[in-house]
Amino acid sequence: MLISNSVLGVFLMSQLFFGVIGNTSLFILYIYTFLFKSHFKKLIDMFFMHLTIANMVTVIFTLIPDIVSSFGVPNFLDDVGCKVVGCIYRISRGLSISTTCILSTFQAVTVTPSNSQWAWLKPTLSKWTFSSLLCSWLINLAIYGYMIEMVIAKTNYTHVGHGFSHAYCQSRNFGNQNSGSFLSIIFMHDLFYVGIMMWTSLYMVILLYRHRKRAQYLRSQSLSSQQSPELRATHSILLLVSCFVIFYWLNNFITLYGFYSQTKIPRLEGLNAIWATCYPTICPFIIMKNNKLILHFTSSFSALRMTCFQRALRG
Repeated sequence: MLISNSVLGVFLMSQLFFGVIGNTSLFILYIYTFLFKSHFKKLIDMFFMHLTIANMVTVIFTLIPDIVSSFGVPNFLDDVGCKVVGCIYRISRGLSISTTCILSTFQAVTVTPSNSQWAWLKPTLSKWTFSSLLCSWLINLAIYGYMIEMVIAKTNYTHVGHGFSHAYCQSRNFGNQNSGSFLSIIFMHDLFYVGIMMWTSLYMVILLYRHRKRAQYLRSQSLSSQQSPELRATHSILLLVSCFVIFYWLNNFITLYGFYSQTKIPRLEGLNAIWATCYPTICPFIIMKNNKLILHFTSSFSALRMTCFQRALRG
């Protein structure tokens, strides 16, 4: 086993740790909010909770096979294992993409001005919450359920040609000229959601720019311009979308290179796993940054610390 493979394995394990801890903590926070702090509950939290579950599953089913492979464990996955891991990873990744897109669209409608042509959508947001998530499930199951027949356990470790090749799995039609047809469907699906994300994000950036101009005017009139919860949520979602788009293109560039390169590079899939799980790993920490319950706990802790400090000075 090469030292570089061990270093890669340790790095992947660290990413798995932070990804699972971050998403699990956020999921527990939302469960606690729904059960005991209902006054902090918001409609958008359902999307965040769904995104958290999808991200956690993506991190687990992406990194564990690469971690095991980096430490030289042979034959970790058979045909059934490859089908299950590949299908679950693709479905959870697709749900992460579609949920981020829905979040971006939801927030764009939420912050749209009352005189906008899109303002009529605001009262319907609560009606479309469950149906939009259900639709994303059905679309991803319909597309990626096909992978059950496409992926098999690796039979030859010296593959040369076009196709998907992992440490333990490969595409059934490896080397076939039509092996890229399913990949084209995946990219068309992803680009559709990415296009909506970029459009809604641009719309929110324009709204934020206009709000900033108004806030500057209000400050010149000596009025308060403290950010509203809607604006804080908008900033968080814009940051989420920006991170997603960056890591999405890096991941897809490496995926395309590995798919169409004649000679497969064994360590390339491990590196690609890092990029593929960067967004699911950092996503919960971005969401928690502006979570109302966490901000409440932080302000309460700061007030308690200040009180203790003042008492210590008096004593």
